[in-house]
Amino acid sequence: AYFMVALDATVVATALPRMQADLHVGLTSLQWTLNSYGIAFAAGIITAAALGDRYGRRRIFCIGLALFTVASAACALAPNVSVLIAARTAQGLGGAIVLPLSLTILTTAFPAERRGTIVGIYGGLAGLAVAAGPLVGGAVTQGINWHWIFWVNVPIGVAAVVASLRLLPESYGVRERLDLVGVGLVTGGVVAIVWALVRASQAGWASPEIVTTLSAGAVLLVAFVAWENRAAQPMIPLRMFGRRAFAIGNATTFFMSGAIFAGAYLVSEEFQFARHYSPTSTGLRLLPFFGMPMIISPLAGALSDKTGRRPVMVTGLALLTIGFAWVAVRGSLAASWVELTLALLVSGIGIAMALPTVPTAVLSAVAPHEMGKASGINYMAQRLGGVFAIAISTAVFAAHGNLGTPASVTSGFKPALAACAGFALLATLSATAIPSRADAVTRTEPMTAETRVKSPT
Repeated sequence: AYFMVALDATVVATALPRMQADLHVGLTSLQWTLNSYGIAFAAGIITAAALGDRYGRRRIFCIGLALFTVASAACALAPNVSVLIAARTAQGLGGAIVLPLSLTILTTAFPAERRGTIVGIYGGLAGLAVAAGPLVGGAVTQGINWHWIFWVNVPIGVAAVVASLRLLPESYGVRERLDLVGVGLVTGGVVAIVWALVRASQAGWASPEIVTTLSAGAVLLVAFVAWENRAAQPMIPLRMFGRRAFAIGNATTFFMSGAIFAGAYLVSEEFQFARHYSPTSTGLRLLPFFGMPMIISPLAGALSDKTGRRPVMVTGLALLTIGFAWVAVRGSLAASWVELTLALLVSGIGIAMALPTVPTAVLSAVAPHEMGKASGINYMAQRLGGVFAIAISTAVFAAHGNLGTPASVTSGFKPALAACAGFALLATLSATAIPSRADAVTRTEPMTAETRVKSPT
C-alpha cells in the first residue's frame, strides 16, 4: 500500500505532456492535477491519524486504501481535466490516510529495539517508489497510454485491502472524542498555507492573493495552537513538543524533506530541459540518487538500533548537503552527467541513512498510544517542508534563470540547488541536537487497555 501511494506521487509528473495533448488543456491547468493531490494530502494527514486512534488504525487504513483505489479508477476514466482534478483530490485524501497510518501500524507491531530496522525497510520502499516513478510513468505513457498509470493501482489496491483486513491486527490510540474544532482549524490553516506556497511562483509572493492566504493560514494555525492548549481532549497534545527528540526531530524532517523534494524536482528539470534527456533516460540517470534507500536504508536502520540514531542521521544529512553543494558548484553544461551522477550518489547515500533514522527518533520519543498522532505530525512536517522548499527554490530559480534556453535553465538551477543544500545543512545542524537514544518513553511507559493490540480473530 505504501509503495503504491509513494509511486503515484511521482509517476504522474512524467505523463503530464501526454495528458495535456489528450485533454486539450494548458499546462497551468494540468499542473493542478499535482497541486490538488498535494493540498488534499496535507489537509488530511492529522485528521486521519486522529480517526485511526479513535476508530481503529486498520479500519481507517483500509478505508483510505479503498478511497485511493476508487479515486484511481476515476482518474483513469476522467473525460476532462475538471473531473481529473477532482479525482486527484480524492486520491490525495486517500494517500493522507494510508501513509501515516501505515507507519503507525508498522512501528507499533515491533519492539523499540527493532524499530530502526523496520523503518529502514519502509524507507527503502520509498526510495524504490521514487526511483521507479519516472521509469514507470515514461514506459507506461509511451508504451500504452497515460490512463494506465492510474489503472495499475486498482488491482494492487483491491489486493491490499483484502490482505489488510485478513492479516493486519487492529490497534487503537487513546479513544478520545474527535476534536472537531481542531480539525477545522488545522485543516483550514494547512490548506491556506499550502495553497499560497504552490501559487506563489505564478501569482507573485507580494500579490494580494498570496499575502492574504498566507496570513489567513497563519492566523488559523495560531488559533489551532491556542485551542489545543485549552481543549480537554486535544487533537495534538502540545506536551509532545516538550520532548526534545520529538520537537527537533520534526524540525529536522521539515528541512530534510524540503531538501530532498526540491532537489529531486530541480535535478529532474535540469536533465530534461537543459540536457534534453527523455523522462525514461532521466529516470535511469537518477537511479543512483533515488535508488540508494532501497539498498542502504535497511542497513542504516539496523545500525542505528545498535549505535543510536544521531550518529547515523547526522552523517547521512551531512552527505546530502555535500552532494547537493557539489552539484550546485559544478552543475554547468560543461560538466558531464557522470560527475553529476556521482555527486547525486553521495546525496543518495545520505538520504538513505537519514530516511529511517529521523522518523524513528521522532516516534521513539512518544508513548505507544501517542504514535498515531506523532506519525501524523511527522508526515505533516514532511509535506510542508517539501512544499515550502519547492516554493523557495522555484523563486530562486526564477530570479536567476528561466526555461527558455539550456544555458538559462542552468543559470537558475545552480543557485536554486544551492538553496536546497542550505535546507540540507539546516537539517544536519538540527539533527545534532537530537538525543542519540530517544526511545526511553516507549520502553518504560506501560501500555494502557486502550492501546492494546487486538488480534484480527
